[in-house]
Amino acid sequence: MDKAGLFFDRMRTFVRVAERGNLSLVAKELGIGQSTVTRHLNELEEAVGVPLLSRTTRRVTLTEEGSRYYTNCLQILRLVEQAAEEARDARQAPAGAVRLSCTAALGVMHVTRMIFDFQDRHPDIRVDLNLTDERIDLVRDGVDVALRLGPLADSSMKLHAVGESQRLLVGAPTYLSARGRPERPADLSRYETVVMSNVAGSNQLRLSAPDGSSLTIPVSGRLRVDHGLAAREALAAGRGIGPTHLWLVHDLLDDGRLEVVLADYRPSPVPLSLLIVPERAAIARVRLLVDYLAAEIAKLPGIRPS
Repeated sequence: MDKAGLFFDRMRTFVRVAERGNLSLVAKELGIGQSTVTRHLNELEEAVGVPLLSRTTRRVTLTEEGSRYYTNCLQILRLVEQAAEEARDARQAPAGAVRLSCTAALGVMHVTRMIFDFQDRHPDIRVDLNLTDERIDLVRDGVDVALRLGPLADSSMKLHAVGESQRLLVGAPTYLSARGRPERPADLSRYETVVMSNVAGSNQLRLSAPDGSSLTIPVSGRLRVDHGLAAREALAAGRGIGPTHLWLVHDLLDDGRLEVVLADYRPSPVPLSLLIVPERAAIARVRLLVDYLAAEIAKLPGIRPS
């Protein structure tokens, strides 16, 4: 291996250690001895000229200089990988891995099946799917594309707007028969609401009226959940009324296990977006997956395309 190759190899070891914080764990992942990992780090620090890591008996942490160097290493290694992949893409069918992060309920209900079809069309592309409702750092976590539900803060990522997810109020017929159906929005404060604990402001319902005005209703409930699939089950089981995305409950509405409440009053729609690491956007297999998902997700119930 030439000097440049050795340097990149040491950088990759450093990035792994920075992310794992444990030398022995990285040694196992790389299939090398812990002494080799230590040597790689020492050689890199000697070449750079500053300490990059602070070591204790239990954990390895980044120094201030190491934190900046880590960010730059990620960008450099991504560019090196991208250059090699683009060269391969020009000569053969797209192949390799795409790392996709997706909001959990949408991933389980719909996106997973979309990936099955995508891989049937492109058998040489591997998809690593991470389902989470947390706002992860794409670069730090090695993710190429993230499907995000909700408003986005300013970001350095490339944005592909998919559309808006329409929401509605629903309840189980058994619950509504027992409690009576609300006739106007103000009635909602007297009903149990299935509350999403990981959604800001979920103790209030903000609704759009038929005349275009908006109103806010205070709500409460004995059940708080932090996952869309748990909310779906709670609503179907008659644990209360709640706002939900149409794509999450359309089948339950079709078979009568849920019904729409106050159909003329709707919670605000939620933007749905694909975020792509800019350095990965030009890679053929990433482009293929982004375009495919954008087209297929736009067909889901309640998605209003951009």
